[in-house]
Amino acid sequence: MRIPYLDVTLPEWTARLGGVLLVVLVLALVHRSLFAVLRRIASRTATKTDDILIARLGRPTFWLMIGVALAASGPGLDLPRYWETIWQRAIGLLTPAIFGWMLLAALTAYRDVSEVRFDISATDNLRARRRRTRISILHRIGVFVLVMLTVMMMLMSIPSVRTIGVTLAASAGVAGLAIGAAAQPALKNVIAGIQMAFTEPIRIDDVVIIDNEWGRIEDIRLTYVVVRIWDDRRLVVPVSKFLENSFQNWTRETSALLGSVFWYLDPAADVPRIRAKLEEIVRANPRWDQRFCNLQVTDAKPDGTMELRGLMTAKDASTAFDLRCDVREAIYAFIRDEMPEALPRERFMRAPSAPPSPPPDPSAHR
Repeated sequence: MRIPYLDVTLPEWTARLGGVLLVVLVLALVHRSLFAVLRRIASRTATKTDDILIARLGRPTFWLMIGVALAASGPGLDLPRYWETIWQRAIGLLTPAIFGWMLLAALTAYRDVSEVRFDISATDNLRARRRRTRISILHRIGVFVLVMLTVMMMLMSIPSVRTIGVTLAASAGVAGLAIGAAAQPALKNVIAGIQMAFTEPIRIDDVVIIDNEWGRIEDIRLTYVVVRIWDDRRLVVPVSKFLENSFQNWTRETSALLGSVFWYLDPAADVPRIRAKLEEIVRANPRWDQRFCNLQVTDAKPDGTMELRGLMTAKDASTAFDLRCDVREAIYAFIRDEMPEALPRERFMRAPSAPPSPPPDPSAHR
């Protein structure tokens, strides 16, 4: 190709390459315009699903279009042999990477849509927590598998690496056994994480007691679980521990709980009066879910006090804790102000006096 007004002759393939670049530029403008229209349409809808899909799939779809265009135009460029080899290597590396990125973006978009759809901040969030937990674990498994497959496909596009891979395939069994033995703890937790996605012993936002710590499940990874302790500490626990050891799950079937409060009072206290006051206090408290409330004498202690146990229900563990504190404080205030005789007292019993000695017998002196 000869450029007018310049005494320069360019190879024919440069014109074809310029045409490819022009096609890429047109595709970029079309993609930009299309997604601008889609964003405007999505901004007028009430749901957030379309906004998430557009935000996640914007860049991957752009590069996917460019990659397909470049791969399709390669044979028509008629490049020199050296540059054709470089072109094929570059396309062989970029194509699996772009497809892997696209699938990863779609998987992440599904996770984000599920997080919006299944809101765990609702009152009855058992189904939402169950779905969020399963999707979160499966998303991480999918990301791991996609990254591994993408890297493998990229490496297999290189002939020398492909030859090495075929040569090493015969010794893969022995190497796999050696790696498996060395990485047994990690593989154990990975398998436990996959098992947890289907058996669901715990879910995100579950209230648990493990290692004598009370907290909520904040995050579930493939190999470990993050528990947010009540004082904002984080307890990192291996996944396998939730499958092999016992722990308490306060929200396994429902978040509603039965809370208990204990008082130790004098045995002479008027229990029916305290019971009536307890019902009055609980019914007036907005944290009570109106399911159950009761007070009973449950024990007599060796120190001379009696144990009173009050039971009350609440919608979840945090609300039940606050309700118990409110009721405990209110009953003690009631006893202090109106029933001070119910407070524990020490009782002293006077020892029986010795019987008076008989008068002396006068005949004993004769």
